[in-house]
Amino acid sequence: MAASDPFQQVDIWQSDAQRVLYTQLCNAFYAREIALLVAEPNEQRLRKRLKSLPFYIERAAAAVVNGQVPFQLDPHNGSWLDKQKLQPPNEKSNDDFYQTHKKLGLIVPLLLNRANQTRVVIDSIDQVSDNKLHCNEHGWFDDQGQPLEGQSVVLLKPTKATMAAACCGHQWSFDKRITPRTLSLREMLLAGNINWRNLKRPHVRVKKI
Repeated sequence: MAASDPFQQVDIWQSDAQRVLYTQLCNAFYAREIALLVAEPNEQRLRKRLKSLPFYIERAAAAVVNGQVPFQLDPHNGSWLDKQKLQPPNEKSNDDFYQTHKKLGLIVPLLLNRANQTRVVIDSIDQVSDNKLHCNEHGWFDDQGQPLEGQSVVLLKPTKATMAAACCGHQWSFDKRITPRTLSLREMLLAGNINWRNLKRPHVRVKKI
């Protein structure tokens, strides 16, 4: 581990409370991921995931502790809590946001519709061109946020409300609220790096010395 990488250090915390929170989150993430890995049928893939698990758990926990997500955190479950809207966000409120604000590294919310269930998920932009953009996990979209590869997902404009829904795992069935889902480690890591001061710009993290 590089001594200057704030995500991989264990001795960077400024208080005992941060150390305790970091430990609680690591325990919660391990319990959650092990339960998921039990269902992995491919032995080779299971070995690969187990090998990388400590790295991603420690990185996600550090992102949460160092981040400034403006929601209540449940450290025992490794989840954020915020009041859920009665209905899902409206994708028609994008305006021309992605025509003017698509940037590499920008963390964005998406509205995912599958099997009569709607949820808000989180992803990051990793490619841009004149009239389209690519999200790391969910593929290509045009500047209006519409999918270009047949995905059942659309981009949402990043606002406090849509980012709250994404970070807190809000979901609906037949447009009625249901129990929030648990975010993946990847989503927790992304959420910990959102630029809450300016949702239109990627967060630039200053490394601690």
